[in-house]
Amino acid sequence: MGKGADAEELKKLRERYVPRGVSTAHPVVADHAQGSEIWDTEGRRYIDFVGGIGVMNVGHNHPHVMAAVREQLDRVTHTAFQVVMYESYVKLAQRLSELAPGDGPKKAIFFSTGAEAVENAVKIARAHTGRPAVISFRGSFHGRTLLALSLTGSVQPYKQNFGPYATEVYQTPFPYEYRGWNSAAALAVLDDLFASEVPADRVAAIIIEPVLGEGGFVPAPREFLQGLRAVTEKHGIVLIVDEIQTGFGRTGKFFAIEHSGVEPDLMTVAKSLAAGFPLSGVVGKAEIMDAPAPGGLGGTYAGNPVACAAGLAVLDVMRDERLPERAARIGSVVEERMRSWANEHEIVGDVRVMGAMAGMELVRSRKTKEPADKETARVLSVAREKGLILLRSGVHHNVIRTLMPLTIPDEQLDEGLDILGAALSEVATAVPL
Repeated sequence: MGKGADAEELKKLRERYVPRGVSTAHPVVADHAQGSEIWDTEGRRYIDFVGGIGVMNVGHNHPHVMAAVREQLDRVTHTAFQVVMYESYVKLAQRLSELAPGDGPKKAIFFSTGAEAVENAVKIARAHTGRPAVISFRGSFHGRTLLALSLTGSVQPYKQNFGPYATEVYQTPFPYEYRGWNSAAALAVLDDLFASEVPADRVAAIIIEPVLGEGGFVPAPREFLQGLRAVTEKHGIVLIVDEIQTGFGRTGKFFAIEHSGVEPDLMTVAKSLAAGFPLSGVVGKAEIMDAPAPGGLGGTYAGNPVACAAGLAVLDVMRDERLPERAARIGSVVEERMRSWANEHEIVGDVRVMGAMAGMELVRSRKTKEPADKETARVLSVAREKGLILLRSGVHHNVIRTLMPLTIPDEQLDEGLDILGAALSEVATAVPL
């Protein structure tokens, strides 16, 4: 069979053997990838502005990462850290602990997925405080396992009819200023939550994304994060910062929380931690991390040696290629282009940029702010036809987001933005004013 036949056969096999619950945003079958480019099985090239949903900050198949993985493959691929330890886990825990913001000793533990990291961060917070309740924010995304999904603040498509959900989970508004919630109002509702639904002395942890990821690329204002830190310190609540999508240079700092000057108690990390190898972790203050007794934390594949070796190589690349600084440069270019499109097209309601984490919210009317969800989907489709892979986000699925590898060359960045601009113009001209 030719390449085209192979692709069609794979699509038929997928339809027959893979359940519909796992969706695929684009009808593309990947053959290979390098840097910020993907080629499908028919030989067509795409610029990648998704990076495996924020996983490939160092780019596809970075040579330093691949060399570290090959070396580890020849040494040991699995022992289970709970049975015998190995160097890559311990060294990665050391380096992440040293990178975590704030003074004082830190510790790190590793898992396989972001949801695992979130669930274990909550377990650690509960063990430390002896309290049951956890507070998250509307529009948040923390994973698909039971507790993580309970914490997630979006119904469709994540929650659907998967309940009942975990108990002692409460949600409060995120400071999403474009949708009417400023920092003062959001903090006031949090205070009211303590008075009306759950007393502060029953709350083990508050978990927050410093920038909403799946919720629409909405940065939490500095004053809100500082106010939240003051609230948690006042009531002895553990502050968990979910850096799963925002970490590893994406926002122009190594961790997004660093923009606010806030020191979290615990951080969850995953995605770009290991450049595509399944690895996640919790990093935080040593006295909190040590709360669970021996045997209370772990997992068969948690902190796999090959994934940890990839993680160490990622940290080398981040440092040596100065990728946080590169993210800031990418962000300035993307923001300039997005704001120019906002001046040209009524459909662009808001532009939000923190480093290379940029969101462009599309609306049918700037006055009503009616979400342009179908139009957003059309922009993605047109862009793909022109050779650019994108994703959308937001509770209403109307935010175009950028997660291109931070190693993307300037010429590919410009090429991708040209395609995005052309796709947006094509769709915008078809929207009645």
